[in-house]
Amino acid sequence: MGEERAVGTPVLRRLNTAAVLRAVRERAPGPVRLAELVEVTGLTRPTVGQAVDDLVEAGWLQQHDPATTPRRGGRPALRVSLRGRAAPVLGLDVGPHTVSAGIDDLAARRLAAVRRSAEAGPAAAGRLLAAVDEVIERALQEAGLGADEIAGLAVGTPGIVDAGSGRILLAPSVPGWTSVDLSDHLRGRFHCPVQVENDANLAALAVAGERPGHGTLLAVQWGERLGAGVVIDGRLHRGSGAAGEIGFIRPPGHVPETGDGRGPLERTIGAEAIAGKARRAGLPGGAPDAAAVFAAASAGDSTAQRVVDDVAATFAQAVAPAVLVLDPDAIVIGGGVARAGSVLLAAVNRHLADLTLNPPAVELSGLAEDTVLTGALRLALDEFWRRLSV
Repeated sequence: MGEERAVGTPVLRRLNTAAVLRAVRERAPGPVRLAELVEVTGLTRPTVGQAVDDLVEAGWLQQHDPATTPRRGGRPALRVSLRGRAAPVLGLDVGPHTVSAGIDDLAARRLAAVRRSAEAGPAAAGRLLAAVDEVIERALQEAGLGADEIAGLAVGTPGIVDAGSGRILLAPSVPGWTSVDLSDHLRGRFHCPVQVENDANLAALAVAGERPGHGTLLAVQWGERLGAGVVIDGRLHRGSGAAGEIGFIRPPGHVPETGDGRGPLERTIGAEAIAGKARRAGLPGGAPDAAAVFAAASAGDSTAQRVVDDVAATFAQAVAPAVLVLDPDAIVIGGGVARAGSVLLAAVNRHLADLTLNPPAVELSGLAEDTVLTGALRLALDEFWRRLSV
């Protein structure tokens, strides 16, 4: 009786409603029966029913036709699910040469996905910003949404980002990018929270979201650029702001270079460098890109296999100190190089085993080139739910 009287109090009613909404979210995107919500939340059926009615009226939940199998007693069970379009979120992956936009609904269902190339060279920052505006417009059109309907926005960008202000402090791969206030630019169009984050950090969040349980994860984003994110027990570790910038590790024997803003490790084993190594090694037919090198190695070409082994050895030597310090449960490789397959994975595992005391599992991300965008959308959704629960 005490609980039923308390249901009417504003604070307790809000808490009960939040508990029910959280339980529905955990089972999204599928529908859930009221009986399941009673069991999960520990609330009485009348309390759950009142919360569901409030959430349906407010537009957060939608009711489904009763299940075809009736409950004992003859009345079919009522089912509800998140009304995804109540609060869609927008994610952006802004790379030096490619910009992607995606929109997910409240239940993390993809409503739109757009990708386009952005020209490099002079005025790269301006071209990149124009590409950002274009993919946003195309994504909104594809999803059938207006900018005022977006409930949250998160952006992944190269470089070091100030977590508090969202300002880009260092971005060697995009000349002039630090002079662009990306947060302010986006807030001029969207009336919702805007988060700007380092792309490798978002990739780490995406990879962590695909893995059950907790622990320490080193997620490497490996393409033309090379960076990493560290997730410890589900939380991103930023350090003072530049944690994970492994592209700036200097591999053994590296001769310092200047000019393009890339770090020593990126110059040595980035995607472009891998193709260059194969060409210099005399790979039959040349090597138009890193993918061709990995394909040749997988097909048994000895020259390509030597190049892949050299790349794997350099990578292992570079990350071994981080492995010894962090003792991660796994290293997950994402980005374009994640398409390399077992030929690279086996070589990295072999070299890392010789350099560390407790070699972690080394895996390739199934998200590949969508890793950063997936992380941006996850961050935007997580921030929306966090604000909703305050």
